Amino acid sequence: MTFPLRAGLAAALSLAAVPALAHAVLGVKQASPNQTYRGVVQIGHGCDGKPTSGVTVTIPEGVIAAKPMPKPGWQLATTKGAYGRAYPSHHGTVSEGVKTIAWTGGSLPDDQYDEFVFQARLTDAVAPGGTVYFPVRQDCDGATVDWSQVPAAGQSAHDLNSPAPGVRIVAAATAAPAAPASTSVKAGDLTIVQPWIRATPGGAKVAGGYLTVTNAGKEPDRLVSASIPLAPRGEVHQMAMDKGVAKMAPVESGLVIKPGETVVLKPGGYHLMFMDLTGPVKAGDTIDGTLTFARAGTVPVRFAVGTIGASAPEAAGGHQHH
Repeated sequence: MTFPLRAGLAAALSLAAVPALAHAVLGVKQASPNQTYRGVVQIGHGCDGKPTSGVTVTIPEGVIAAKPMPKPGWQLATTKGAYGRAYPSHHGTVSEGVKTIAWTGGSLPDDQYDEFVFQARLTDAVAPGGTVYFPVRQDCDGATVDWSQVPAAGQSAHDLNSPAPGVRIVAAATAAPAAPASTSVKAGDLTIVQPWIRATPGGAKVAGGYLTVTNAGKEPDRLVSASIPLAPRGEVHQMAMDKGVAKMAPVESGLVIKPGETVVLKPGGYHLMFMDLTGPVKAGDTIDGTLTFARAGTVPVRFAVGTIGASAPEAAGGHQHH
């Protein structure tokens, strides 16, 4: 596959290896074209001992629909501009969008760590086998470090002084095919069992998704996002009771699956939340989708669809025992 917009993408794509560790890195290092990407910019320390007071991310060509996550104690600003070409999206064709995201006004001490989160969609302009780079500017009370260097073809990012954080692009088709609903899917050290979604009434804009995941490896992994064709974004959420009131909130850095641990996403606890539905989720159907993990990458799965209000996978659709 050739790269469209070669001039516009030359600074953003290359065939380099995963970027070297630096002050600013991306927590999710692998993604696929035509899918939603959850960018987690990790800031490990300040600039020569000075605390970090601002973080600015540049969205490269070929990446659209960028949305930042607000961060308590920090001011949030975005700048918009024209894309190098028009791209298809869930809401028609788009030719402009967010080009930079800036968190300012906070203070992250040199000896502390934090994450700055955004969401965007990778288009088919990013080719499998390459790397998409998201330049990051780190401001530290008068000092500035630009993590913006992109390796040339054949050059290692480890040789650069200020490498831009990057995400490796892989073809979704190279992963194992989606398994039938209610069976298990292997992804490296992870085993995903019984992914299912609750059916939704007409006009609903959100749907809950559930599954069980086991980590048989020696390193932790994190479930950071999910996707289905009916929803432009899918997040990991947690529901908990606070003084008798059920409250739900996104799990900002993703759900950790520790070595040897089995985590169950179920109604009333951790779960997937598919947002801004473009149509109903119908009981008895199956829906192909993906799960994105920090280490295992993007994993195709097939969700069974249960009835409205179903509380367990046993209630999830007529395909359950096939």
